[in-house]
Amino acid sequence: MPAATSTAPTMTTTTGTDPASLLRLLAWLSPAFPTGGFAYSHGIEWAVEAGDVRDAATLHDWVAATLRHGAGRSDAILLRHAHRAASAGDFEALVGVTALALATQPGRERVMEATGQGNAFVLAAAPWRPDLLVRVQARTGDMPYAVAVGALAGAHGVAEGVTVAAALQAFAANLISATVRLVPLGQSAGLIVLAGLEPVAAQVAAATEAATLDDVGGACLRADIAAMRHETQYTRLFRS
Repeated sequence: MPAATSTAPTMTTTTGTDPASLLRLLAWLSPAFPTGGFAYSHGIEWAVEAGDVRDAATLHDWVAATLRHGAGRSDAILLRHAHRAASAGDFEALVGVTALALATQPGRERVMEATGQGNAFVLAAAPWRPDLLVRVQARTGDMPYAVAVGALAGAHGVAEGVTVAAALQAFAANLISATVRLVPLGQSAGLIVLAGLEPVAAQVAAATEAATLDDVGGACLRADIAAMRHETQYTRLFRS
């Protein structure tokens, strides 16, 4: 029997809804993809201790606000512009998006969360040949997660809108997973919250389609404070 062989995926353009696009997004955004996302709570660990997040209803409101007014929205904008730069093969534009993503993080742990996952994503994406991302990372020193996902999807021709929606859903799912462990909530309650956030993720994806890089920023101040307070929280399970 001949030995099994493997080849790197070719840089083919996809329609965004074909099997190749779906399989790549499922791989890149899976909890099993080794970015270490399970280690970050995005400040929710402090919010649970403070009583802001204590049940399914308060979790839904917290994550919805984060998607609409916080990192979810800003990351969606950064992802879109990284996708467009990579699609065009525009190295300098992607460097600019990366620098902006690094500069607009509101605290030390948010920087660590974005770059820890982003740098790990670039390493894990080696089978998909993230050459452009590696070049940008060499220039900027770090690769934020949202930029990494957007740029790799753009380089592979995975549709921008589908990538944004999938990334928002994955972001919400990670926050819910952390909260299920912290409160604790049952898995069923967590899934109910995730299902209820689908319209929110879709709205944010649609609302950011025409956004410029000048629109990066937010007003989700309690979540930013939670991330900063987590830096000195006495008992912690998560890195952020």
